[in-house]
Amino acid sequence: MDYRALADLLFPNVTDTPESLEEKFPLRSAPEGAVITRMAPSPTGFVHLGNLVQGLTSERMAHQSGGVLFLRVEDTDAKREVPGAVEVLINTLKHYGIQFDEGATIDGDAGSYGPYRQRQRAAIYHVYAKKLVEQGMAYPCFCTEEQLAAMREKQESNKETTGYYGQYAMWRDREMEEIQAQLDAGNPWVLRFRSTGSIENQFKFDDLVKGKLTITENNIDHVLLKSDGIPTYHFAHAVDDHLMRTTHVVRGDEWLPTLPFHIQLFKALGFKLPKYVHIGPLMKMDGTSKRKLSKRKDPELALTFYKAEGFPVKAVYEYIMTILNSNFEDWRRANPDTPAEDFKFSPKKLNPAGSLFDYAKLTDVSKNVISKMDAGTVYTLLTEWAKEFDPDFGEKLASDSAYATSILAIGRGGKKPRKDLAVWKDAKDYMGFFYDEYLEKPVFDEKFEKATVIDALNRFLEKFDISDDSGVWFDKVKSITTEMGFTTDMKAYKADPSAYKGTVADVSTFIRVAVTGKTNSPDLYTVMQILGYDRTVERIRSAIAALS
Repeated sequence: MDYRALADLLFPNVTDTPESLEEKFPLRSAPEGAVITRMAPSPTGFVHLGNLVQGLTSERMAHQSGGVLFLRVEDTDAKREVPGAVEVLINTLKHYGIQFDEGATIDGDAGSYGPYRQRQRAAIYHVYAKKLVEQGMAYPCFCTEEQLAAMREKQESNKETTGYYGQYAMWRDREMEEIQAQLDAGNPWVLRFRSTGSIENQFKFDDLVKGKLTITENNIDHVLLKSDGIPTYHFAHAVDDHLMRTTHVVRGDEWLPTLPFHIQLFKALGFKLPKYVHIGPLMKMDGTSKRKLSKRKDPELALTFYKAEGFPVKAVYEYIMTILNSNFEDWRRANPDTPAEDFKFSPKKLNPAGSLFDYAKLTDVSKNVISKMDAGTVYTLLTEWAKEFDPDFGEKLASDSAYATSILAIGRGGKKPRKDLAVWKDAKDYMGFFYDEYLEKPVFDEKFEKATVIDALNRFLEKFDISDDSGVWFDKVKSITTEMGFTTDMKAYKADPSAYKGTVADVSTFIRVAVTGKTNSPDLYTVMQILGYDRTVERIRSAIAALS
């Protein structure tokens, strides 16, 4: 077979050469040890937590080493592409703080190694496809769907490995005349890789997460170019990672079965193999057993879930770092106020078997993150969230920023800040009573007679002075307590509850429920200071009227 003639026959319009492409996309000038890596998702419209895990792994490896992170859109499978998915993908990753140095953007491409959308790179792939044909490493296959289905059926009935290989690779060694006849007839064809591997052979491979692996050689003649000239993922990623000068490939370990073919393909193309970082799946407990997070079963797999719930980006980031590197939590305890970006991330500390997703732990992390934010930051992030997911609440927050910020400042700062908020969705329940429209009807503990509650509230109104400091204010509450036969001595009450009508906590709760509609609220003295004298008194009088 004259492979050069075959290459010219299959690719008559390809005049570019691998050498010219090497010049067009030269080696990057980067520091020694710099990691050049990418996120390369498919535009399917579903951006999930696994994308973020891989993205943060790539981002940390690149930027900690002085390297480059770029975004490449792998859109070779047109059937799976969802309209507008690229924009959703880019905006979602941006929202979660994945900062790309170059790559695909909503407005086009940014960088010298593009195009960064694979369907725009067809001409580049054809250059290397032609090269493989010239070397006798690739050939056209004219098999129909019916022929391939029949082949698979025969293999299954014979209990053989399914695939296009060996005796089943029916177009591997056809003569030029047969190929020409098919082309003249206008029959569609795919380009297949001519595998020289054998499943009898194994070799060692070092993965940065999985460690040393024993790999069985690939013997399948996989498709490189589909009948429309667009490459498969396998071929495209090899060409792209070489020309974009990728040093490390971060991807899910579901790609491990294809690794033998990828290694084989890089070698055939004469490319240096990048280092691979195969990340285990995200797992969750289902009863007493673990299973992979599922798109169908688990809403928390979608990144849109976290935005809608109102998890701050920083909280999601911190939580993912805890599941990526087990030593992050120890580092955080030793460095409570240091930016998470200062943590020395290592792919070697990733769990080879995958990480366990724990929603309760994410919530705890988020509480800690929000508790350390100043009131201005909380106001900005909360209002931004509310405008999108609770417009009425968002409008109220935006109408008086100083008022809302003063509410959010309660209990902030100091060594033990309040941890009332885990997600922005909690905020309306936490602070809604400050807005009259959201104030709930007060419901008092039925074990106390209405007359007793009314008496306590009237006594408080007689003593209430908005100019009192917190100490004087509470002294007045305590005086009401003793006047009514309640006690301020909690130990005495526990020793003999029958000796008192109740405690100062009960009297405080009467006032709290009347003012806030809740049995639990932020510091009641501060609440009244923010509400002001008139609104506080009005609420207490309304509660008395409702009880009368």
